[in-house]
Parts: sequence; structure tokens; C-alpha cells
Amino acid sequence: KLMVEQGVLDNPKVDAVFGLHINSGTEVGKIRYRPEGMMAAADRFVIKVKGKQAHGSRPWSGVDPLVAGSQIIMGLQTIVSRQTELTKAPAVITVGKFSGGVRNNIIPEEAEMVGTIRTFDTKMQDMIHEKIKKTATLIAESAGATAEVDIQRGYPVTYNDPKLTAEMVPTLKRTAGDDNVVITEAITGAEDFSFYAQKVPGLFFFLGGMPKGQDPATAPGHHTPDFYIDESGFKLGVRALSNLALDYMTAHPKG
Repeated sequence: KLMVEQGVLDNPKVDAVFGLHINSGTEVGKIRYRPEGMMAAADRFVIKVKGKQAHGSRPWSGVDPLVAGSQIIMGLQTIVSRQTELTKAPAVITVGKFSGGVRNNIIPEEAEMVGTIRTFDTKMQDMIHEKIKKTATLIAESAGATAEVDIQRGYPVTYNDPKLTAEMVPTLKRTAGDDNVVITEAITGAEDFSFYAQKVPGLFFFLGGMPKGQDPATAPGHHTPDFYIDESGFKLGVRALSNLALDYMTAHPKG
């Protein structure tokens, strides 16, 4: 994002951008891509629930932010399951951290939850942000507590320009072979390549790094202790990016 803001795409002017990511669940020799929205936008939220501290033996004398926070977590899940039109695009709300309190017999003053939002549609993204704020504040209020909601926009949707994708897929197929270039499902992970593709037409794809013959269902995932990549797949990545650049420049010569 900072590079884009500082003009990396402007001097010299960039007409198109190509990128790839190695993938431990895709067999070596294969390429996966998707026109339009390929990877999700990723936003971070923090919700602080403030109650009234009390002794654990006398909960009626305080306001329990842990109970209110638990209800908020459950309420957030209904935003996706009951309030979002998932036939248009997928969405995810996950609370990854919930903390509060210091002792077994003290109802704390405050609890905090931290989570992530994944969306593929800007209007849906805005709607979910508003629903999170409303859900958290009203549930907290119903328990006699208050909720402060902070949502930080992160990576935008990784969007593959349809025209550029259609133009360059033949290059990928020529490089990897027709049967080795396949359309993938939408991925709820996020990618900072998306900041480039917001400004100029882009094409992003996954490069196979899983050993041949391995079952993708058992392949170790990214960001896990047993993550493994067959580096022989790197050669295809170099050829693919090189051919994309050369073919694009040949088709779009500068005067």
C-alpha cells in the first residue's frame, strides 16, 4: 500500500501487473487462477466490552463483560448466517481472541475480542461493518454494559481484471499445458498484491508446490509447522511470469 501511495505504479507508468503465490495444496506443474474476485478483502476488528467489576460470588452487584462478550460473539455469527445474502458472495466473521479477567472469583471490568472479516463485495463489506457495530453495542446495552467497536480496513479484494485475464490465460496454458491451468474457487485468504490491482489491471495466480501424487486433503497448510513445498515447481513460476511479461509487451508495444 505504501509503495502504491509513493508512486511505484506511476514512474514509470505501469500498464498491467502480474503476480503469483506458491501453494502447498496445488500439485507441482499446475496453475490455479480465477477471473474477478479471487481472494478476499481482510479487515481487523477490536471490540471492548465494559461492565462493572464485582466479586464472583455476587454477580448481581456488577455487570459481567465476559457474559455480554460471549453473547456478542454468538450474535456476530448471525450477521453472516442470517443477514448476508451469501448467494452473491461469501463472507466470514471470525473472533480469534477473547480475553478478560485475572482471577477465578472476580468479574472483570472489561473484556476484549479481536477478529477478522473476509468479504468479496464492497457493499457487503460496508454492510457487515455496520452490522458488527450495531450488534455489539446493542447486545452490550441489553446487558447493562457498553461496547466500543474499532474496525480497521486491511487488504482489499484481490481482483483479476476479466479482460486482462482472458487475454493472458493462453500464455499460462502455453507455458504449463492446457490441462495444468485450472480455474480455482474463491479463496478467503487475502493478499497485498490487491493494492496494485486496485490501480492497474492485474492477474494473480497460484503456483503448484505440492509434491506430485500427494492428496491435497492431507497436504500441510501454509503457516503450519509441517508446511512443505517442492521447490522444483519454482521453475514453472519463473517461466510463467517471464512469458506473461513478454507476451503482454509484444501485444501492447510502446511507441
